[in-house]
Amino acid sequence: MAVSDATFIRASDQSLLVRFGDEISLDHHRSVASLLHLLELEPVTGVRNLHPAYSSLLVVFDALQLDHRQLETTLRQYLVRSSSVSPASSRTIEIPVCYDREFGLDLEDVARRCSSTPEEIIALHCSRRYTVYFLGFVPGFAYLGDLPPGLEVPRLQTPRRVVPRGSVAIAGRQTAVYPLPTPGGWKILGRTPVAMHQPGRNPANLLRMGDQVQFLPISRQQFDKMEAA
Repeated sequence: MAVSDATFIRASDQSLLVRFGDEISLDHHRSVASLLHLLELEPVTGVRNLHPAYSSLLVVFDALQLDHRQLETTLRQYLVRSSSVSPASSRTIEIPVCYDREFGLDLEDVARRCSSTPEEIIALHCSRRYTVYFLGFVPGFAYLGDLPPGLEVPRLQTPRRVVPRGSVAIAGRQTAVYPLPTPGGWKILGRTPVAMHQPGRNPANLLRMGDQVQFLPISRQQFDKMEAA
């Protein structure tokens, strides 16, 4: 993406948002990932944190060392070079999912909304690999996309107070795995026994930005066996 296609927004007195567009797309994702990777390879003095999203990168800086104008000038120079920098290498991660009725709290509702059967929804959800666009919300929560056409549903009108750990859910064009018991409003299709986040593991998060995720259906017996391991 050309430098002229990026816009710079003063998000706060200590942050600058680099926006590549307003929609979820792989092109915008690659632009974000390339700039992020270059900034990680060649850190800018005074920059404290980098927060990627679907189509933007929030750059938090020390106002005693930088101001918005100086940072924008530097980032424009990085953008010129970022198009020739490959993002960090991606991996393909297979995540087993049990779509048992006990776990798939919204599976039948999704099937009705999509004029399908639960079995068809499961097959559709497992029919493609998903890109990890970025991580956020809570540690290990990866925003994955894009869902196959025909599997896009709205969030719950009233979010659940607690979504069980490992719940696999969808909302809009996205899918994700809840790594911790948290409130949530996405439609739950199933559950995985695989931990998305473990503080004692290195790295603690199973997924990272740019990875490809393939969901694999498993039986309740397989789930219980893996959960007990």
